[in-house]
Amino acid sequence: MDSSSPAPKRRSRLLRFFVYMANRFDLEEGKEDELETIEYISKNVEFKGANLWILIFAIFVASVGLNVNSTAVIIGAMLISPLMGPIMGIGMAAGINDFDLLKRSFRNLGVAVFISILTSTIYFAVTPISSAQSELLARTEPTVWDVLIALFGGLAGIVAGSRKEKSNAIPGVAIATALMPPLCTAGYGLATGNLLYFVGAFYLFFINSVFISLSTYLIVRFMKYPKKDFLDPKRENQVKTYITIITLMTIIPSVYLAYGLVKKSIWNEQARRFVGLEIKFPNTQVLTAAYHYNIPPKTIEVSLIGDQLPEEEIAKLNEKLAGFGLEETTLNFLQSGKSTDLNLLRNDILKDLYERNEALIRDKDEKIALLENEILADANARKLSLEIAEEAKINHPNLKKFTIGRTMMTDLEKKSVDTLLVAYAQFSPKPSTAESNRLTEWIKVRTKADTIALILH
Repeated sequence: MDSSSPAPKRRSRLLRFFVYMANRFDLEEGKEDELETIEYISKNVEFKGANLWILIFAIFVASVGLNVNSTAVIIGAMLISPLMGPIMGIGMAAGINDFDLLKRSFRNLGVAVFISILTSTIYFAVTPISSAQSELLARTEPTVWDVLIALFGGLAGIVAGSRKEKSNAIPGVAIATALMPPLCTAGYGLATGNLLYFVGAFYLFFINSVFISLSTYLIVRFMKYPKKDFLDPKRENQVKTYITIITLMTIIPSVYLAYGLVKKSIWNEQARRFVGLEIKFPNTQVLTAAYHYNIPPKTIEVSLIGDQLPEEEIAKLNEKLAGFGLEETTLNFLQSGKSTDLNLLRNDILKDLYERNEALIRDKDEKIALLENEILADANARKLSLEIAEEAKINHPNLKKFTIGRTMMTDLEKKSVDTLLVAYAQFSPKPSTAESNRLTEWIKVRTKADTIALILH
């Protein structure tokens, strides 16, 4: 076949493309020496001295951020936190069969977790703000997305850690995987006696930690890091056995739990889809829908308003559940026509209206309070003007007209507006400088004002 024919040329171009793409994805380029990377991760495993104090301060910062619902403060705390060190150390140790590093990583992670939960528990036990804000509630129940974030975030972290030029990927992983907020939320659960919050938040931290360690282990194995050598073959086999057992004991439960999260996410999605597609009737509307997966049996609870659905229609809807993959799911209705459920529906409506208008009402209250203060201040100024005018006439017999009031003064240089007390005085004949100064100082003392503008006529 002629080498100039189209087929060989296409194969040559395709081969060059694959070579080009392989070079693009080559992890060997810019790779740090394996021993240097192992030493770098090993150093960050320890939690003592400055590292421990930094962790405590970061936990306080994160707890305050969760308490006041400030996302920026929480992100700042996650940047400060050194929690990633022992978690990546566990994955590294499992990947290179370093049992000493594995024990050290687990021990330091245990210390870090204990100190973190203790610190946040102390904070939430003494803070005057006890209500759970949205940022805190978001850390009480993990989802399948948390698993994916931890897995891919961990992969990014170990790849970045293996480079000669260290990037900001590891702090970014700490933010994305949100290791610290769940520990603070666990402390909140202990401080308030809410064990569901504690278990849910600690579960989220466990899932994140395991999958970051797993991703570290996978990359270390993929990049063929040198395994630890042992002089005694028996000792080497023991270490490999210990590491294998610990790795399986850690990974298998987390994979099972992750599988449960996937099933829950799919169920929630299908349940919402079922309500949106099937529960549609001309004279009946869905008011609220609640989805309960963890409370057996799995339940979809729908509040309806309008005409009551007949029992036959409810039976048909229950039969359709299986078509949406919602086997072993119970469909409950709260209908406005039932006297027992009417109060529940009213409460739901009132709660919804209150939550929607709470911010608007608060804003209006603040504006009303501001206007009331302004009106009160003007009324006090008018009353004070009459009192001061009579007293000023006694001290200054030549005073013919006098008034005092509040006005807005614009500072053109500073571009600011401030309230200023202004006095107008008309004398006959015109007063001396000493007398006008004496009047100004007396008005300051009488009105307790720092500054005053006196206009003479």
